Amino acid sequence: MGAILQNLTRTIIAGVILVVLLFAMYYSYGDYEGLTFWKFIWRWTHVLSGIMWVGILYYFNFVQIPNMGKIPDEQKPAIGKVIAPAALFWFRWAAMATIVTGLGVASMNGYFIEALSLGYAGDATTGHRMIGIGMWLGIIMWFNVWFIIWPNQKVALGIVEGSPEEKAASARKAMLFSRTNTMLSLPMLFAMVAAQNLYSLS
Repeated sequence: MGAILQNLTRTIIAGVILVVLLFAMYYSYGDYEGLTFWKFIWRWTHVLSGIMWVGILYYFNFVQIPNMGKIPDEQKPAIGKVIAPAALFWFRWAAMATIVTGLGVASMNGYFIEALSLGYAGDATTGHRMIGIGMWLGIIMWFNVWFIIWPNQKVALGIVEGSPEEKAASARKAMLFSRTNTMLSLPMLFAMVAAQNLYSLS
């Protein structure tokens, strides 16, 4: 077990094997007609991606940013040169995967237009409007990651050249938009869960 858990790739493979075993155990109880199974796979991938994205967002805002002032100056390069670039890689690609799979789920389940139009097109329900609000908040958050946070973090971390003043301004802008995404994550998650549990999507 130690050999598995000491290596991240082996850990992930072991998790996938456990998923396959769980699926095999309960295969006969499921509904696999038509697109049902693939809708489920897309939704599962969407949830996994979203957990990675929001998890790293919360890491930045609840752990890294509040504690940077407590780290001695000589140790800060370890964060800026190693930890933050790695976290930002997974952060932005998890955001991309979440959006792609989320739009795929909406399309496969037949409420893409109703949701994105916030109920002003098609035969929409309150559930469609609620999931649409969640989708739009997610799209805004994705835009912030790719077009505001990441470009500014590249300057702040020295991946792209900038003066000390530009680095400081970029770090502040990235932080403020990261906080914006943290704020938006709460109504976004509420809307997503409410659409599935409080309102009808059919």
